[in-house]
Amino acid sequence: MKAASAGEVQSSFIDGAQVAPGAVRMSWHQAGSGGMLAIAEADEGVVAQAVASARRAFQAQRPSPLTVRLGHLQCLRDALSREAAALARLISEDVGKPIRVARGEVARGLQFVEACMSELSHLGGEVLPLDAVSSGVGRVGYTRRFPYGVVGAITPFNAPVNLLVQKLAPALAAGNACVAKPAPASLRTALHLAAAAVEAGLPPGMMNVLAGDKAAALGLAGHPDVGVVSFTGGVQAGEALARATGVRRFVSELGSSAANVVLADADLESAAAKIAAAAFEASGQQCISAQRVIVEAGVYDAFAERFAAAAERMRVGPADDEQTDIGPLVSLASADRIMELCKDAIAHGARYRLAPRREGLVLSPVIVEALTPAARLWYEEVFGPVAVLIRADDADHALALANDSPFGLQGAVFTRSLGHAFRFAESFEVGALWVNEASRFRLDMYPFGGMKLSGTGREGVRYAIEELSQLKFTGIAWQ
Repeated sequence: MKAASAGEVQSSFIDGAQVAPGAVRMSWHQAGSGGMLAIAEADEGVVAQAVASARRAFQAQRPSPLTVRLGHLQCLRDALSREAAALARLISEDVGKPIRVARGEVARGLQFVEACMSELSHLGGEVLPLDAVSSGVGRVGYTRRFPYGVVGAITPFNAPVNLLVQKLAPALAAGNACVAKPAPASLRTALHLAAAAVEAGLPPGMMNVLAGDKAAALGLAGHPDVGVVSFTGGVQAGEALARATGVRRFVSELGSSAANVVLADADLESAAAKIAAAAFEASGQQCISAQRVIVEAGVYDAFAERFAAAAERMRVGPADDEQTDIGPLVSLASADRIMELCKDAIAHGARYRLAPRREGLVLSPVIVEALTPAARLWYEEVFGPVAVLIRADDADHALALANDSPFGLQGAVFTRSLGHAFRFAESFEVGALWVNEASRFRLDMYPFGGMKLSGTGREGVRYAIEELSQLKFTGIAWQ
């Protein structure tokens, strides 16, 4: 199918077709291609239209037996497979993600859908031993999971296919319909996927897409017919959406400043290479990109030398270059914000081991040393190709520094000691921890989510299906 041209006005996709563009327009600069997108923002009426369409589609396929849900996921899988090249190109053009990395993202999205299809055969409930109390004798009880009806999926710019599919596929697997509100930079990708899924046989209304920004997201979260909202993005936006959602279910994956700890007994070459990739690939625009690199004092200098060398080997360039590791940032505002954080750090006594080189939206890897807690970079999420090297006296000090953050999404520790590994597993305040892999390493079969300000609920195949469904008990008096 033909991808939407950047010159066309991008509008919402409802009931299997794009709606006529309304009067409210916004524009967005394409980070990869340098063009401009014109977007017709969904107003309150369009939001209501999208939710009503999804509600009708949900009702039409009830009680949504597993065979029907499997068919919906097959349509999504077929769309991703058939349109993989077009989707990767849209990601690269609009977000600035290097084309090679964009292809990997689409492939991962396809694998995730297939994993959800496989998980359907394992969805089950539980038979409860009601006769454990005398009043339960002669009675049997069991639990099953049921859909909410309409899932509102609000996604960021940095992984237009993957983070959408991480919500959409579990929503369909649980028997829901879905209304997505992607970030403006990832809108064309979401629209293309939705149209391709309907073309592959997904019933119209099972996947609707809203165009726009904050107002459309708040309208979707606040709509009373949306049973559950799943959001990935920043803390401030998450708090606003949680207020709009009210007492209805709200699942969120929010901010991070991922700590990667390197202890004295670590394999320094491996740690340096893995953490550099985690910090700088995709311009550091991942929620679990390595931001804080905490190194035990005895190996600090040796590690820092290897880490800087690994960063310098990475190729900075245009998004459409097959060899590029670090492409453009998503926007000028993002690039300016990152540079301000770096300048603030230097003003508070930090220094560069690897100084920034900026050309428009493209920023080379930056390594900051001697950072103090007075600098914003100590606590704020940078979301860019910036890593901070922090010296720790010993393993206990490293753990304390790692926990000195308002966030707790995913972390890492590099060590050869099983004792250290278990100590960090016990006391590192994160929702997920990797030992001898960097913080950006993620597999979709484990529960992914945060502690502290990093969100509520969990993603990952089975865990996301559970979050987007509700548990129901049935009891039968048979005697």
